[in-house]
Amino acid sequence: MATTILALRESAAGERRVAITPETAKKLTAAGARVVLEPGAGEKAHFPDAAYSDVEFLDADAALPQADVVLCVQPPSQASLGALRKGCVLVGMLAPHADDARVRTLAQAGISAFSMELLPRTTRAQSMDVLSSQAGMAGYKAMLIAAQLAPRFFPMLTTAAGTIRPSKVLVIGAGVAGLQAIATARRLGAQVEGFDVRPETREQIESLGARFLDLGVSAAGEGGYARELTAEERAEQQRRLGEHLKGVDVVVTTAAVPGRPAPRIVSAAMVGAMKPGSVLVDLAAESGGNCELTRPGERVDSDGVTVFGPTGLASLGALHASEMYARNLYNFVSLMLAGDAFKLDFEDDLIAGACLVHDGRIHHGPTRDRIEGTRA
Repeated sequence: MATTILALRESAAGERRVAITPETAKKLTAAGARVVLEPGAGEKAHFPDAAYSDVEFLDADAALPQADVVLCVQPPSQASLGALRKGCVLVGMLAPHADDARVRTLAQAGISAFSMELLPRTTRAQSMDVLSSQAGMAGYKAMLIAAQLAPRFFPMLTTAAGTIRPSKVLVIGAGVAGLQAIATARRLGAQVEGFDVRPETREQIESLGARFLDLGVSAAGEGGYARELTAEERAEQQRRLGEHLKGVDVVVTTAAVPGRPAPRIVSAAMVGAMKPGSVLVDLAAESGGNCELTRPGERVDSDGVTVFGPTGLASLGALHASEMYARNLYNFVSLMLAGDAFKLDFEDDLIAGACLVHDGRIHHGPTRDRIEGTRA
């Protein structure tokens, strides 16, 4: 009997993405699966029901008890989780660090849950890496928001009224989101700098035409990882960054650590020393923010400096973000699909690494230790 794979309408506020697109629906069907969607599941991502072929449409109440696999962007509602049958497989960005009660519910219901944030960051996993695919859209949108908020042009312009100097833009953090933000600012014509505590990111930043901001404090560690700065090193880095920010027009901060509060990089005092009319867009707002003044979803005016902490950035580009995300999920689920059969092979490091809950127990060690320790 064919494996039934289901995607519902996303229930989280402001979420526009969908976990199955017309493209991946065809691929799943070709792989032998039965694909079911809740009516309107793709509409907010600009994939109307008519765009899907070889797909069945069922209301959630009818579809959930039939599902062998549920693909989601964000965790389904508590009601939807309660309707899943024992042994169902749930795959998506399940935010294991955000809701202990939800993790316990999944375990008690006998659901096998795979959280894509836990996927090992290996070469083999690149085609399934949802953090990277969605961070690219987030970085792009963050810089466009910064350009919209800034009271100045980004590019240099020569006009009859004189020459307009290009905006000075600093991007803090050179991960996928930061590099996309840098590339976007360069396309808009700004004078761009990038900063990261890892000195090996210099080459990546400079390859995009930006200047690497060297604050004279290296956090280079073993194996290409950053080491923790000493208190003295951190204080000196903060002092130098604060001085540099006085001459910057736009700052986009992108430093985030999955499952942990975002590192605090820009203090209120630093913002207070920035020029009136400057803008700071904090991409890490949802995990606490890189700036002390950030308020998730809010625009704060601090003596003429705008600090904005947008949320749901990847969802703002729902069409392309959904296409990338759905391909990530398809590539991951393909590890389990073999014609009519569906197998969870825990000898596969990607399946084992992404598993949050299986067979009634919390499979992911750090989450298990945190929850069981809290409960004890």
